[in-house]
Amino acid sequence: MLEATRLAWRALMANKLRAGLTMLGIIIGVGAVITLMSVGDGVQAYITDQFRSIGANLLIVFPGSVQDPMAGMASLISDKAALLTVGDAEALADRARVPDLVAVAPQLTRFGRVSVGRDETLTQVSGVTPEFMQVRTWYPVVGEFIGTQDMEGRSRVVVLGQTVVKDLFADNPYPLGETVKINNIAFRVVGVMEEKGGATAFSDQDDMVFVPLTTAQTRLFPSRTLAGERGVSTIMGQAVSDERIDAVKEQISTVLRERHDIAFRDEDDFSIISQAGLIDVFGQIMDVITIFLGSIAAVSLVVGGIGIMNIMLVSVTERTREIGLRKAVGARRRDILQQFLIEAVALAILGGVVGTGVGAAGAATVTYLIGEFEAKLSADAVLLATTVSALVGLASGLYPAWRAARLNPIDALRYE
Repeated sequence: MLEATRLAWRALMANKLRAGLTMLGIIIGVGAVITLMSVGDGVQAYITDQFRSIGANLLIVFPGSVQDPMAGMASLISDKAALLTVGDAEALADRARVPDLVAVAPQLTRFGRVSVGRDETLTQVSGVTPEFMQVRTWYPVVGEFIGTQDMEGRSRVVVLGQTVVKDLFADNPYPLGETVKINNIAFRVVGVMEEKGGATAFSDQDDMVFVPLTTAQTRLFPSRTLAGERGVSTIMGQAVSDERIDAVKEQISTVLRERHDIAFRDEDDFSIISQAGLIDVFGQIMDVITIFLGSIAAVSLVVGGIGIMNIMLVSVTERTREIGLRKAVGARRRDILQQFLIEAVALAILGGVVGTGVGAAGAATVTYLIGEFEAKLSADAVLLATTVSALVGLASGLYPAWRAARLNPIDALRYE
């Protein structure tokens, strides 16, 4: 084995340029696989962090059935009567009926125009209750949040998100006491929320403003359900622990089905999603995407393997007399087979090592070019890529090595 390895290395060093060009396909393939898998892992970690930043043990109830969620989702962006009401939220906040919910925060969200003088921005306007802070674990960095007195007095006070502050108060990061207009109605700024760290899968969390729920329902977006109740877009709740998430979903479903008079076999007119469920779903999606991207990049490895096979066949032809001479002095078929197999695998492994460096550099480049995103270079991706490259080299070298081993020594010595 040692002698065969030495001979293989000497053969490769005798044709450095050809060996380098042969390895290029493997280098590109391994580099692409590692880069894409690192980016996929990074995206998955980024999305998971964003969903975790929404809140702890969070559940969200929104209008519409699981089979047709878009039927009720229209209420999130329009003045259409919502299928969820303040009464629903109050029922869920009753610990006697839903003992595993520690806090409930109804929310009415619409798009609105927020302006200061001539500066204007279109953003999300959310009517919320004081419990919003606890449920979302999101607090003002300066000033105060919506209070109970604001709710009772339907006060025209507003708490701004960081993106809105940057758009409207470029020179004043803490515009407490300033007046802004929401849909041409004046509001006083009482707080600025801490930065949530970028965008979720759906929108920029910091591109929104918060007003008292009662104010939003009566002054900004006045509407009622068919039963005359004040509607809300979503109801968020915080479970006591991760282990009780499924139990809480059952409790919420029981209460809402009772309130909405849903018959035993009828479908729900609401949907309940959990933070953990969102993370799991997006994790599964990203796993599939990562595997898909890695599979596309792995095509380069196949191309690289074909290149190795081609060069090894050329090498067998060039060294026919050498093979005949070795056989004439006692080399067995397995010795010849071993020599050429080692040569092919060496090409693939060297290409894999260089490709790993290229992939790591690619992942670092993506991390550098994209601000908050970080590509995750995992040992699994490196091990997978290098193992596959070695297997490609082995598979590509089998036929040329078998062909070399079967050469007749007499014919090989007479070969010109």
